[in-house]
Amino acid sequence: MTNYPKPPYPEQQQDMPGQTEKMTPRPDHGEESYVGSGRLAGLKALITGADSGIGRAVALAYAREGADVAISYLNEDDDAEETARLVREAGRKALLLPGNIAKAEHCRQIVDRTISELGGIDILVNNAAHQATFDKLTDIPDEEWEITFQINLHAMFYLIKAATPHMKPGSAIVNTTSINADKPNPGLLAYATTKGAIQTLTAALAQGLAEDGIRVNCVAPGPIWTPLIPSTMPADKVANFGKQVPFQRAGQPAELASAYVMLAEPRSSYTSGATIAVTGGQPIL
Repeated sequence: MTNYPKPPYPEQQQDMPGQTEKMTPRPDHGEESYVGSGRLAGLKALITGADSGIGRAVALAYAREGADVAISYLNEDDDAEETARLVREAGRKALLLPGNIAKAEHCRQIVDRTISELGGIDILVNNAAHQATFDKLTDIPDEEWEITFQINLHAMFYLIKAATPHMKPGSAIVNTTSINADKPNPGLLAYATTKGAIQTLTAALAQGLAEDGIRVNCVAPGPIWTPLIPSTMPADKVANFGKQVPFQRAGQPAELASAYVMLAEPRSSYTSGATIAVTGGQPIL
């Protein structure tokens, strides 16, 4: 509870989608702390939004657990290269896949490249997300509503549809939902709505893909310190980010990695349709 900084953090803002190196304090992705033990040895993972934040922490953990990693991201080349470096330092293959997952064809292409260049796909982590803050419903542009659904929800459908025909029994899909699915922030209306839909999608797919031996689960983060925060929230809210949960601080990306590993590893063979809350003590029901 006390290993990481508590708010107030320095007031800060960035342009979307944000950069890790410009954040104060710098997020912890487990660079110095995560130690693997072969839980994902020989597996191939595709992770969206893997350039920074939660995605980077998951990529690092998966690599140290023995998996090769395809790193999907929009255009944050410097952050993505750092993630790739961490994966390669762990002795695993890293495949960089820039581009916009809001486009169905790009989703199909990155699945195809993962399979052709890594030799298969055993784990799909749908983690990339878009959000923006608006005080009133009438302030939300139609285009903002549409792009939030395209990135957060439609891309998830496209990727799962493309990947599952190539996933063997025992494979796993891990989706990132949010505490906003159960405790929606009215200032994040579009984002919260997509996150609720992701939980429903996960529950339905866990049943529908069971006969194929593919497990589907999701992780529901609370307030996590990633570039998404200073690039999508006002500076005063960034300064107090995470103060509202019982731990009274934002979580660090490294603190979520173990949940994504557990849901992906073969030993979790009876876990499907679950939501794992990582919320700093804030219950979700």
